[in-house]
Amino acid sequence: MSSPRLLALLLPLAACSNGADETTQGTSTGLTSTETTDSTTVPATTTGDTPTTDPASTSTTASTTDTTDPSTTDDTTTDAPPVEPTVLLPRAAITRDELAVLVNDQDPQSIAVAAYYQQARQIPPENLITLSFPPSETLTADAFNALKAQIDAAAGPQIQAFAVAWTNPHRVDCQSLVSALALGADTKFCKSMEPCSPTAPSGYYDSASLAPFTDHGIRPAMHLAGLTAEDVYKLIDRGVAADNTYPSATGYLMRTTDVARSVRFPQFEFAKTTWAYPGGLALEYIDNSGGGGLDYIEGKTDVLFYLTGLADVPQIATNTYLPGAVADHLTSYGGFIPQNGGQMSIVRWLEAGATASYGTAFEPCNYTDKFPNALALLPHYFRGETVIEAYWKSVNWPGEGVFVGEPLARPWGDAIITWEPPTLTIETYQFVPGKLYTLESGASADGPWTVLAADLGTPNNLRTKISIPDASAPFYRITPTP
Repeated sequence: MSSPRLLALLLPLAACSNGADETTQGTSTGLTSTETTDSTTVPATTTGDTPTTDPASTSTTASTTDTTDPSTTDDTTTDAPPVEPTVLLPRAAITRDELAVLVNDQDPQSIAVAAYYQQARQIPPENLITLSFPPSETLTADAFNALKAQIDAAAGPQIQAFAVAWTNPHRVDCQSLVSALALGADTKFCKSMEPCSPTAPSGYYDSASLAPFTDHGIRPAMHLAGLTAEDVYKLIDRGVAADNTYPSATGYLMRTTDVARSVRFPQFEFAKTTWAYPGGLALEYIDNSGGGGLDYIEGKTDVLFYLTGLADVPQIATNTYLPGAVADHLTSYGGFIPQNGGQMSIVRWLEAGATASYGTAFEPCNYTDKFPNALALLPHYFRGETVIEAYWKSVNWPGEGVFVGEPLARPWGDAIITWEPPTLTIETYQFVPGKLYTLESGASADGPWTVLAADLGTPNNLRTKISIPDASAPFYRITPTP
């Protein structure tokens, strides 16, 4: 590889109900340490999958004036038991209904993987897009464009992303297939005549969008890759198992003796610093640039992130990767599937137990814009976005890059809803630092709504806890404050 060039503690949640601004601090078990939270008088529920309850968390409380009692009594009956309120939260990620699965009916493994994935993730049958072409490592732009026309005709406007149910082809001329699916086949996203040059940005980098096709006109794509169908089945199972696990684990950010491939180290250093607060991610920055130690980790049992820079990373199979783990190594040809000479392929990460990886399939040089940036990847993933969204948002120039993994893996997914009548507790990782949110109660899912607080927020990425001690309304919702 040649070398042309070498985001804290939760702010008290302001629970402004009837003019009250008193907050009570409490603690709850979080990712790596005690998290500081503040109670507010609001209830909430999630859309999508049913959230789970975390019995280890310690709730805080605050009073509320919302005393509507939905139960009724008469002379011959006793009070009905309290009914758990419904909580509505803002959109946090794409869903299975918005993911299309691409399958090649001339590739037996592709057919098997698509069927397994559709069942595992309960992908709607109409979201399966079947193509037919001879498998190969590379497609010409003309051949790809013919397939892309079929895909675009079959994908409805609700489809926001693609799961590619084949390992090969993974290239389109000088561009990766997944970037061509997302951005179109265009040489501005790769430089066939000028290798080792800057390429065009995606426009999706570090985006706040939770609907990339609707907002940006692109559909991020990710290969369900593996040497065998059984390898991919294991990958899919890990992705499904990751959902709503709220993992307490470690991210390993490695600066190695390989100077050219360790150019991301300033990002690693800053990530370590910016997440160093109670409730933040546990990040271990390892600097072996001067030698004297190991250029890799081994025997670790809690790997959630492993970002490094080497042509070949030793001992990766000795580590235990949690479901949803992301791992990649900055090198020239990691994106070759299954392998390119002496440089380790990204599918080796999947075989070792990671749930997603990334690498380039063409000589990128070590432009950091062509590789995942931890400063974008970590917060988007932590706030409940799927791995395909968070990973794509971490690469500014993805034209030459190959994304592999289980697209819908979502460790920090649904809110944790606890109902202990009459107290409703909502815990969510979803709040974007610096943004304000409004909590409302309502008589139905369509309102009318009563504002309980309009200034909920956090200055850092944290697990936010909201307790409503007298949650008697049938519906609660949280929405971004205008």
